[in-house]
Amino acid sequence: MTAALHPLRLPAFRRLAAVRLVDELGDWLGEIALAVLVFDQTGSPLATAALFLALLFVPAIATPPLVARLEAYPSRISLPALNLVQGGAFAAIAMLSSDFSLLWVVPLATLAGALAISNRALTRAAAATVVGPHGLLREGNALLNISFTVGAAAGPAIAGLVVAGVGARTALFADAASFAAVALLLATATGLPEASPRAAHWRARLREALGYVRERVQLRRLIGAQSAACVFFMIVIPVEVVFAKQTLGAGDAGYGVLLASWGTGMVIGGLAFAALRRAPLPLLLVLSTLAVGCAYLATAAAPTLLVACLASGVGGLGNGIQWVGVMTAVQQLTSPDFQARIISFLESLQTASSGLGFLIGGAVAAIANPRVSFAVAGGGVLAVLGLAYAALARAGWYPGAATYSGPQPSSADGTLTASHPPPAHPPGPTHPN
Repeated sequence: MTAALHPLRLPAFRRLAAVRLVDELGDWLGEIALAVLVFDQTGSPLATAALFLALLFVPAIATPPLVARLEAYPSRISLPALNLVQGGAFAAIAMLSSDFSLLWVVPLATLAGALAISNRALTRAAAATVVGPHGLLREGNALLNISFTVGAAAGPAIAGLVVAGVGARTALFADAASFAAVALLLATATGLPEASPRAAHWRARLREALGYVRERVQLRRLIGAQSAACVFFMIVIPVEVVFAKQTLGAGDAGYGVLLASWGTGMVIGGLAFAALRRAPLPLLLVLSTLAVGCAYLATAAAPTLLVACLASGVGGLGNGIQWVGVMTAVQQLTSPDFQARIISFLESLQTASSGLGFLIGGAVAAIANPRVSFAVAGGGVLAVLGLAYAALARAGWYPGAATYSGPQPSSADGTLTASHPPPAHPPGPTHPN
């Protein structure tokens, strides 16, 4: 675990990791405050659902072009600007909340959603650029994932308390202030990546990135498999509350415990990924995805809340390993010049897949019941895992395959051009400047 903390020796990475945590908490605060504001003002579950769909599908389309444009600027400019505009969007919603209208809430919320995804993609790419030369990509991603996991586990609870205590309007202003603070942290950071010279127009860079993915079979299949799996990962999200409160008869407290079990598992999974720094990534991805699928099936059959929580903990553990493993694998298969654009594709597809999963989960629960939704989710995850395993194995990416520790160019056919484990003693950081 000591070696897993080596990226924190780099000042720029420390700043990016702290920013990732604050941004994750801010994203949760903004989403929950928006949901409460919309529901309180309209009294319509349909309007609230429309808000969340707008936060998913539209940003998923807008993010890759936005990232292709912003990557031409140094990180110390693009990242603070993204946070300032995102904070401005939430401040505008707060100021206009006294004269509420969905006609301006949805566009502003959609803008904030697109900026949030772009922010994540550019932050990941910047972090990879910082830690890559030191052979610490996997360790850096593990630490970023811990920041994300802590934010995802604590964010909803903190946001709920803040909104309940001060109201949605004040919470939105607080959220805007958090993004302004992050912008200041980034603007004053040293060692953030400079922009690479790119003369091409952003549309040309976007087409270039699409061609890059098409030409690399491992990368293409990995992104496609993750996008398909994410549909089934998210099927259970809209039905968990119904499953806990009605199917198991556990009430609000039971729902909270069920969510906490998953969050606890995620934290453990994030720490496990950091500790298992020498384990082959393909093997970790197979086992973690298998854990999520089996956990969903076990939850579908759970007779009591205790059994459901145990299964949820296993699923959360798999979740805590699976996402950071996919992100690391994609970055390893991507050359440095394409990091931001390829990560934006992955983030966007995952966001769109989440929306599709929400719709399917709600529809299945309405037609049948929440247990069937969990069963469909588990069966779908395992089916995608089987198909992805076969497809990636044919491309030479299989459990036990060697991994390497930083983003390097790929060969023309999409296979890795370098394959070696991280050094036994990762080199200490040099001065970031």
